[in-house]
Amino acid sequence: MYTLLVTLIIIVSLLLAVAVLLQAGQGGGLASLGGGPAENVVGGRQAETILTKGTWWLGGAFMFLALVLSVVAVYRGPATSRTQELLQQQQQEAAPAAGTLPLGGSPAPAPAAPATTPPASQP
Repeated sequence: MYTLLVTLIIIVSLLLAVAVLLQAGQGGGLASLGGGPAENVVGGRQAETILTKGTWWLGGAFMFLALVLSVVAVYRGPATSRTQELLQQQQQEAAPAAGTLPLGGSPAPAPAAPATTPPASQP
């Protein structure tokens, strides 16, 4: 399921990029901000083409797939790669066994037992 969603979002993102790049620019860009009428700043109404509609649909599909993918990723669990598994195995092999001595060669001193007072005698 996760792999299918990742594949779909990659396909949708590539199609969205193509649809955006094929569209003609509105013209002007930052140059239209030079103090002209408000219509020049905002831009006039353009005819809606199939590329414009496709861009909106692909943008909506991309956002929906991103949302679904984030929810699925939470329930999928932590992702572990083969490299992480190998590192964990190496750390477990390199860890000293429970009964071995530290590098100094002598065992660590045992902690002192706390002093206890005998209970008071009762008459």
